[in-house]
Amino acid sequence: MAKPPQRAHASSKAEMNYLVISGGGSGGAFSAGVLKAWSETGTRPRFDIVSGVSTGALIAPYAFLGSSYDDRLVDLYTSGVAKNLVDAKWLPTGLLGTSLLKQGPLRKMVERYITEDVLKTVAVEYRKGRRLLVLTSNLDSQRAVIWDMGAIANSGKPDALRLFQDVLIASASIPGVYPAVLIRVHSGNHVFEEMHSDGGSGSQILAVPDGFMTSANPAKPRPGVRLNMYVLVNNALMPEFENVKNNTLSVMARAYSIQVKSQTRSALLPSYMFAQRVGIRFHVASIDRQIDYSVLDPFNTEYMRSVFRLGYSETIAGKLWKDKPIFSETKAEFAP
Repeated sequence: MAKPPQRAHASSKAEMNYLVISGGGSGGAFSAGVLKAWSETGTRPRFDIVSGVSTGALIAPYAFLGSSYDDRLVDLYTSGVAKNLVDAKWLPTGLLGTSLLKQGPLRKMVERYITEDVLKTVAVEYRKGRRLLVLTSNLDSQRAVIWDMGAIANSGKPDALRLFQDVLIASASIPGVYPAVLIRVHSGNHVFEEMHSDGGSGSQILAVPDGFMTSANPAKPRPGVRLNMYVLVNNALMPEFENVKNNTLSVMARAYSIQVKSQTRSALLPSYMFAQRVGIRFHVASIDRQIDYSVLDPFNTEYMRSVFRLGYSETIAGKLWKDKPIFSETKAEFAP
């Protein structure tokens, strides 16, 4: 089982930057657009810590490694390769199996983009004190697990690349839609397999651990050090109206969308309040425009390119970041 991440090496820097990348499926193209444009403006920081959940886990290694990997990230989210993740012919079989969709296309995509050179470069940055974190959900223990991906990359073990890829696949595997990933672990003289799945089941973002937020005396940035937290939300925070069709798939997908938005809000607000409490500069960006999306075509290339362009254009225009989470409504609707 992955151990909690170690404290990053002491730094004499006057500024530290933490990038948090949320779940959101094909909406991850939004973050890809932001990162690409951020590089082009020349203002993108070299992040000391990067965390990712679900689709954010697939983005996180490239965000961590910097602008030289932007082209790979853009290709992943805009080339159309993601359409291969959905095989409609498998759905009837999937209804009676372990998941609606096969894991093969997702694994093939991750293995294509997360290669030995990515692993080695992550290890180099880990030795400099930087941290890359990914969240999965352990279905056996019902606990969220934080994986220190740099430690895996730096381990020197022959199966390090496979484990690195497995963690990313697990974090991005929506329960029931994609099969859970079995990860081999050792406990004493025993070897067994844990079942890991979508990190979003535990939280849509990995920003501040609960123990920090509830502490009476939380750790604060060192005097003279400015800490920035940037949160990229690959989803809309505002409600989006749609005439939902009264069929099983549409209703389930719409309910799941509501749940994800609610989870994201529930994680964002305490993270923002904690940042205010300890003096962290908080920045958040989300998909703030309604873009047509069909649950029956979840990795539609045109949709992904549209949200990519949104993230890119708002970054170039300097309109992307907000200093607090903004939701369009403040109370639930009450029927007359």
